[in-house]
Formats: sequence, C-alpha cells, structure tokens
Amino acid sequence: QVQLVESGGGLVQPGGSLRLSCAASGSIFSIYAMGWYRQAPGKQRDLVAHITSGYITNYADSVKGRFTISRDNAKNAVYLQMNSLKLEDTAVYYCNAHRGVFEYWGQGTQVTVSS
Repeated sequence: QVQLVESGGGLVQPGGSLRLSCAASGSIFSIYAMGWYRQAPGKQRDLVAHITSGYITNYADSVKGRFTISRDNAKNAVYLQMNSLKLEDTAVYYCNAHRGVFEYWGQGTQVTVSS
C-alpha cells in the first residue's frame, strides 16, 4: 500500500506562485509513476502533470510552460511548482501514484487563485 499526503495549497493572486508537495509512505516509491490531478467545482478530475519512474514528464496543455512536476525519490516526495497562476487554476489538487494495476490517491489540497 501507498499513502499519499498533499500540502502547500492556499490562496494566491493571479500571477502568483505556489509549490505543492506530496509525501508518500508505505511502499517502494521509486518504482511508481506519479501524477498531479485537479478538480474544480462541477468539473471532472483532470490530469495536470505526470512523471514516470524514469523522470519523463508530461503536462496538460493548459499548464504547459507554467507548471513543473519533479520528484525526489530519496525523500519519497513529488512536487508541483505552479507559476503565473490564473483564475482557472483554482481547484482541489490531488496526488496520484500508479504502477501496473495499482493506483493510489491523496486527500487533496485546495488551491484558490483570486484577486
């Protein structure tokens, strides 16, 4: 089993920055692919960024060039650096880990972008 705990959310102004963290425990972290998803009120949960066990990254078009996903296997942690935040980035952000048929989710952290 893998337990995931997100942190770092909060309230920021448009154009501001936040760094989200996801701390993992309970399994071998380095073999898992990791992702950040977000869900706004009334919307589906969408992939924001993804990083494989081989450090290959992918991003949603809406965040490409503004967000950066990274991982530190020594710390069992994944990060999402969010720059140039926009109103439409407001959502609950969830950390995800997956490997083969196994998939795990964190509880989510709220990000609110407002002027």
